[in-house]
Amino acid sequence: MLSIKNLSVRIAGRLLIENADLSLPDGAKAGIVGRNGSGKTTLFRTICGEHESESGSIEIPKSWRIGQVAQEAPGTADSLISIVLAADTERESLLNEKPQTEDPNRIAEIEERLQSIDAHSAEARAAAILAGLGFSEPQQQQPAYSFSGGWRMRVALAAVLFSRPDLLLLDEPTNYLDLEGTLWLENYLARVPSTVLIISHDRDLLNRSASSIIHLEHKRLKLYRGNYDSFDRQHSEQKELDAKMHAKLESRAKHMQSFVDRFRYKASKAKQAQSRIKAIEKLKPPELLEEAGVTPIQFPNPGRKLASPIIRLEDVSCSYEPDMPILNQMNLNIDSNDRIALLGSNGNGKSTFAKLLCGRMKHVTGQIVTPSKLSIAMFAQHQLDDLNEEETPVDHIRPLMANVAEARIRSRVAQMGLDRERMDTKARDLSGGEKARLLLGIACFNAPDLLILDEPTNHLDVGARESLAHALNEFQGAVILISHDRHLIDATMNRLWIVRDGGVNSYEGDLETYKKDVLSSKGAKNGRLDNTGSTKNNSKKNNRVIAAEQRKQLVQIRKLISQKESEISDIEDTLAKIDLTLSKDGYFEREPERAVVLSKKRAGLQQSLNEAEAQWVELSEKTENH
Repeated sequence: MLSIKNLSVRIAGRLLIENADLSLPDGAKAGIVGRNGSGKTTLFRTICGEHESESGSIEIPKSWRIGQVAQEAPGTADSLISIVLAADTERESLLNEKPQTEDPNRIAEIEERLQSIDAHSAEARAAAILAGLGFSEPQQQQPAYSFSGGWRMRVALAAVLFSRPDLLLLDEPTNYLDLEGTLWLENYLARVPSTVLIISHDRDLLNRSASSIIHLEHKRLKLYRGNYDSFDRQHSEQKELDAKMHAKLESRAKHMQSFVDRFRYKASKAKQAQSRIKAIEKLKPPELLEEAGVTPIQFPNPGRKLASPIIRLEDVSCSYEPDMPILNQMNLNIDSNDRIALLGSNGNGKSTFAKLLCGRMKHVTGQIVTPSKLSIAMFAQHQLDDLNEEETPVDHIRPLMANVAEARIRSRVAQMGLDRERMDTKARDLSGGEKARLLLGIACFNAPDLLILDEPTNHLDVGARESLAHALNEFQGAVILISHDRHLIDATMNRLWIVRDGGVNSYEGDLETYKKDVLSSKGAKNGRLDNTGSTKNNSKKNNRVIAAEQRKQLVQIRKLISQKESEISDIEDTLAKIDLTLSKDGYFEREPERAVVLSKKRAGLQQSLNEAEAQWVELSEKTENH
């Protein structure tokens, strides 16, 4: 059992935890949540003995081994598989001792202990963990220094998982993972017998991997039974018991209704839209986020609506090296109201596709057709390093607003979610979340028609992620999102595209279906080994070929569906304008002839809308029955 009694922790003179108590039974899976800077990571360091507590105690069984991901990723010449195997120090020690021991009794003890810790299957287990985190068999044999820092952090995570500690401490483990790696980790944590503490802002990970939530708030630790959604509900109920409850519920209903109205045609059939409605129900209304101290995120809307498609790719291929294409013969349309999530393992080309769209990478074959005035903005997490550390947020924005009053510049920075104090703080002293807000604001400064976000949530806490979701739902341009945060995808995106095998194709299922596909693929890859350790994956390959053929057959239908959705949206916009005109007081008396013309036009548009809706339903049924 992990027992914390009357614990107080201070760092740099600031009291983070005061007289906190907590008890967790063996094998518990608990998520730790709290606002950025509240002391979650410091709590981990205190549990590990790396930071002194001011008072109180932390009691852990003496026999327990504590495991946490190393702060520095391995960058040696050792192969990835050997680094992971070396993480089990007891196994390494016994294997080294065995050939040097002559005492038969000691040899028997060593052999018995190796048998009990399952040492003989160690290489297969290590390979399975590395594969689950995205490393192919050839990559596992390569030296660590040949991989980037993010990939080496995956190796560090694989090492601590392989060591099978009694107490596993994970601090934002998904920050270096793609969605596929996150799904694998989630499934792994659900089965591991260790006691697990997870600091994470990924509510889906906490929903599926944690059976309790520890909330660090007001310097105290409070344990909530159940997953994150259960905690969120309980915590919200405590906050909402006041005189404003009725108004808040009305605001939530209004927010939900506006969403349903906007996507009601898709919600009747499309799986993605159904998932999105469920996800958005979990979003707190903006005013509740503000009451909880979460500053809103706002994106300026495009000044005009471009005709769809805003981007058309015709037989487009791209590559970094001649004759080595990464993405091949893409034929895709992106419409002005599209909300597309890109799925696929890291290394398959998601970021490459994003760079291609925003002009940071040239195509080598085919053509990309866009309107002459198309504006595209892109945010990528590595851009945090591009900020000038000696400049404040106001300094970064001032060149973008030349000859504008200082008050207006500061007002624009405030819209990015940075208060008066933080907007005058040098970038080097901003938190990761504050830097992300600033970069998002800079990227969207000129009201783009298409917003591309590559892992925007890595430095955002739960509240900021919900604020981002609201901002994306209010944004009237197109959005392409690369993220491992499934809740954000479900709450904001209505189309899924998968990037793999050198192509980009529409994915017909929802995220839950995709999760099953990923875990099934991982299982085929990692879980069925013959006596030589080779993987029996022929059936998997056959299934992938069949699935690829089905996707090709559905491409044309999906294009027609997209065109029909755009047509429906345009008709609705026109009907809304006519209704607004006809609803003006005395309009029929003032302009009777014009009113009659508009009424006839409205009737014709309504007929066209009914026909378009029927065609959309028919096309959608074809995708379901295909």
